[in-house]
Amino acid sequence: MDYKTLTKDELEKQLASEQKVLKKLAKEGRVVDMTRGRPSSEQLDLSVPMFDTVKDADFISQNIDVRNYGGVLGTKESRELFAEILGVKSEEVIVMDNSSLSIMYDLVQFAKQFGIDGHTPWNKLPKVKFICPAPGYDRHFAICEALGIEMITVPMLEDGPDMDLVEPMVKADASIKGIWCVPKYSNPTGITYSDEVVERIATMPTAAEDFRVFWDNAYCVHGLYDEDDKLKNIFEVAKKADTKDRIYEFASTSKITFASAGISCVATSVKNVEEIKSHLFYKTIGPNKVNQYMHALFLKNKEGVLKLMKQHADILRPKFQIVDKALSDAFTDDKFVNWSKPNGGYFVSVDVKSCAARIVELAKSAGVSFTKAGATFPYGMDDYNRNIRIAPSVPSEEELEFAMKVFVSAIKIARMEIVLQKCFSD
Repeated sequence: MDYKTLTKDELEKQLASEQKVLKKLAKEGRVVDMTRGRPSSEQLDLSVPMFDTVKDADFISQNIDVRNYGGVLGTKESRELFAEILGVKSEEVIVMDNSSLSIMYDLVQFAKQFGIDGHTPWNKLPKVKFICPAPGYDRHFAICEALGIEMITVPMLEDGPDMDLVEPMVKADASIKGIWCVPKYSNPTGITYSDEVVERIATMPTAAEDFRVFWDNAYCVHGLYDEDDKLKNIFEVAKKADTKDRIYEFASTSKITFASAGISCVATSVKNVEEIKSHLFYKTIGPNKVNQYMHALFLKNKEGVLKLMKQHADILRPKFQIVDKALSDAFTDDKFVNWSKPNGGYFVSVDVKSCAARIVELAKSAGVSFTKAGATFPYGMDDYNRNIRIAPSVPSEEELEFAMKVFVSAIKIARMEIVLQKCFSD
């Protein structure tokens, strides 16, 4: 509805009516948490049989007892598993514990403390900057903020970061040391980078010789439909362009097996693997190789992973459809509200006009929690107060239908409040 066509009296009556709808929903006393993209218990249950794989196991990998110390780069089988998934060689992979975010943090910290490939440590430089496509992943931005790295926001377009802005900046400014990327089913927009964008990121000239691409391929096997998005292999491009050292690719089984007890990896050049290994030597005597061993036995190979992920998709797909139906029923052909329709990943991105924070506040008052408005931008600064990230994975379908009723009502209320303020204020 175009609320601007209503008189002040008509609009106030409509607003009062919608406020009653939200209050009635709030009286149900439900609590629905949609703040993070976590697997539901039903999804986690899919991997419980993994524990059975080690009942009669000998725990030997390459003549090494995985229950003991050592193996800082990970077990052979787990390195081969991630290598197959990512399309790289196993010697280009380091496998660690459950959190790929932890590896990302370590690599930034290593660069600050020790430098990269003989270059000046970043903490001895007057300024270090990262390119941050937005809306993007709030935890990437949090790493930069925690470690004192200045963030440069660039828009996320339909095929990836706005490379017409990125390329001249990294070519001219040696203080720009990195770029954050979630290239497939991006958090939160759900887009997958085009072949052209992948090629431009891998080949663009950079003023900083120690520039690094933090390629967080968190949703590499997380399609919702048979028609899965195809992401160009950035390593194939980088190897041809002789820029393979600039790529750090990350993945994990956090949304494949157990979020708190999965395994994760970084894939990079053999040269980088050796440098990272030299730092890990002082940090750890080895990762949880028993867990890596168990994962390799359970998942077996990429085919086994994809088979499991189809079961995940069967659980997630109806939830994404509930979100889309609720928004479509309420706002089809409405320019005030736009939302993504991803083919995979864990999020739906919703853009409204100038009232995202108010919508999140109103939804919270009725028991439905979303990630804080602005969280998908560096420093939490969404200049247009427009983006809201919906994470539909945890709630049941019934809870999700309730949550979307709340969300739709909150959008309508916030929108009418804006019209009243702009059109009818004294």
